[in-house]
Amino acid sequence: MSLETLNERVKTDLSYLAFGGDDWVRPISHPQGHVYDVIIVGGGQSGLGAAFGLLRERISNILVIDENTQGFEGPWETYARMVTLRTPKHLTSVDLGIPSLTFRSWWEAQFGAESWEKVDKIPRGDWMNYLRWYRRVLNLPVVNEVKLNVIEPEVKGIHRLHIEGAGAPSSTLLARKVILATGIQGGGEWHVPPLITENVPRHLYTHTSEPIDFEHLQGKKVAILGGGASAFDNANFALAEGVAEAHVFVRRKEMPRINPIRQMEGSGMIERFHALPDEDKYAAISHFFKHNQPPTNDTFDRATSWPGFKLHLGAPWLDVKTTDQSVQVTTPQGTQTFDFLIISTGLLTDPALRPELKLVEQHIARWGDRYKAPEDVANPILDAHPYLNTGFSFLSRDQSGSKYLHGLFAFNYSALISCGIAASALSGMRFGIPKLVSAVADQLFLDDREEILNNFFNYDEIEFVGEWSGKKINA
Repeated sequence: MSLETLNERVKTDLSYLAFGGDDWVRPISHPQGHVYDVIIVGGGQSGLGAAFGLLRERISNILVIDENTQGFEGPWETYARMVTLRTPKHLTSVDLGIPSLTFRSWWEAQFGAESWEKVDKIPRGDWMNYLRWYRRVLNLPVVNEVKLNVIEPEVKGIHRLHIEGAGAPSSTLLARKVILATGIQGGGEWHVPPLITENVPRHLYTHTSEPIDFEHLQGKKVAILGGGASAFDNANFALAEGVAEAHVFVRRKEMPRINPIRQMEGSGMIERFHALPDEDKYAAISHFFKHNQPPTNDTFDRATSWPGFKLHLGAPWLDVKTTDQSVQVTTPQGTQTFDFLIISTGLLTDPALRPELKLVEQHIARWGDRYKAPEDVANPILDAHPYLNTGFSFLSRDQSGSKYLHGLFAFNYSALISCGIAASALSGMRFGIPKLVSAVADQLFLDDREEILNNFFNYDEIEFVGEWSGKKINA
C-alpha cells in the first residue's frame, strides 16, 4: 500500500461513518465579527485530536491556532531530544478508533507490515511526520503563527481572544468555547530553581524546554540537573553533538525504577480516573509524583554508553558559584566546575502563571480550595492545580465567577489531578478526547436548549403521506 492509497482509505472509512454531516449548532451573530463555536489553542497532538473529535460530532465552526510555524507544533522537533517516544507502539491515540488513521497504518503504508514488526518504539521524528499527515488528510482548520495573549470573557457567553502573530487574521477572535490544548507547559511554566536564577548568569544555563546551541558546547563539560527521562535524553543528545562530558545529577540515592503509567495503561486508571472520589484522585497523583518517570532502558543505555557520561546519585546541588566562563557546582560529594548547565527540573502548574488567563484566574478554583489533603500526601504543588470537572472545564471558586469561566476548558497538563493523564500523556488521548468533545458539545447544546426545544416542539413537517383504499388516512 502507498500513502496515497491510505489517504483514499481514510476518506472511504470516514464516509461510511457519515463524517462531515451538517452542523447542529446554530450560528451566533456578533457586531464585531464571526463567532466560532470552538477555538482550540494549540495545534499539537491534543489540539488536532480535539478538532477531529469535534468534526465527528458535527461541530465544524471551529478553528485551531498555534504560535509555531506549520509542521513544528508541539515539542517533537523543537525541544524534545529523545530518540523515540516512551509510549508503547501498540497504544492508539488521536485516531479515535479509526484503524486507517492509526500510526501503524501510516507506517505500514510506507514501509510495510514486516517493518512495523521490527519497530520497538516510535521514532520521535516519525511521530511528528505522522501528525503532519494526520492534519493534512483530515483537512483540519489550523492557522499557524498565531499567539494567544489573553482571553477576555464576556458575560453573554462569548469570549474574546486577543492574539498576535504573522498568521493572525485580526487582533481578536470571538468564540463560544475555548479549549486550551497547550501541552505539558500549558498549565503553568517550566521551573528553574532560585539557586540557579539568582546565582548563574543567563548565558551559562538553559532549561531543557529551550533551544540549546550544542555546536557552541562541543568539547565542553556540561552539568544536567534532574533525574527524569528528559535529563538522560539531553545527556545523550549533547554527547552525540560533541559535548565532551555530560554529568547528570540526581538528588535521590537510587534511580527511580517504577513507571506508574505502565500500570495505569492496563488497569482502567486512565479511562475511569474521573470516576474516583477526590481523596483517591489526590492520593493517586501524589503517589505518581513521588515515583517520577524514569528513563526508558534504551534511553539510559544510550546515554551511559558514552565515555563522557557521568551519573551522580544522592547529589542535590547545595551551592553554585560562577565566573564569566564557568560554574562551580557543590554537592554532598564535593565541588566540580562546568562550562554550562542544563536544567531538567520540570514545571510548576498554576493558572496564575498563565498570561492568557490573567483576567479570569482569580476565579478559577484550585484543588487547595476544594480539598484538604491528609498530611502524609499533602503537596502545595498539587494544591495549585485547577479543580476541573470531569469534562476538563474550569470551575469557579464562587458563584460570581462562573459566568466568566463558562466555556473555558483545560485539555493540558493542568488537568492531571482532576482527570488523570488523559490530557497529558499520549496513552490517555483516546480516552480523554472523547470526554472533552462530549463536554463541549453538551455545553453548546444546553446553552441553546430553549431554542432547540422550541424548534422540537414546533416541528410539523409531514413525513408520512401514505393512503389507504385510495383515501388519505387522516381525511
